[in-house]
Amino acid sequence: QVQLVESGGGLVQPGGSLRLSCAASGMLFNLYGMGWYRQVPGKERELVAKITSIGNTNYADSAKGRFTISRDNAKKTVYLQMNSLKPEDTAIYYCNAAREFRSFWGQGTQVTVSS
Repeated sequence: QVQLVESGGGLVQPGGSLRLSCAASGMLFNLYGMGWYRQVPGKERELVAKITSIGNTNYADSAKGRFTISRDNAKKTVYLQMNSLKPEDTAIYYCNAAREFRSFWGQGTQVTVSS
């Protein structure tokens, strides 16, 4: 059974940093593309960043220059380093694993950017 468990969310002041982690189990992690998405109430879930099985990355325009996605295949974990956080980054952040027709989601972790 595939499980994705996010951690690292919390309350941070504008300009601060957070590092999100997503630990995977029950899957061949190194074969999956991994991504971070976020969602606020009343809006659709949107892509923040993704990384392919071979390490190629892609970022939403809002994340470019501030966020960095990385993966550690030995630890079966994907990370999202978020710097220079803004109030508009406030959302629930979800981890996603995708390969061919398979897609799995974590339960989400809340990130709140506020003074």
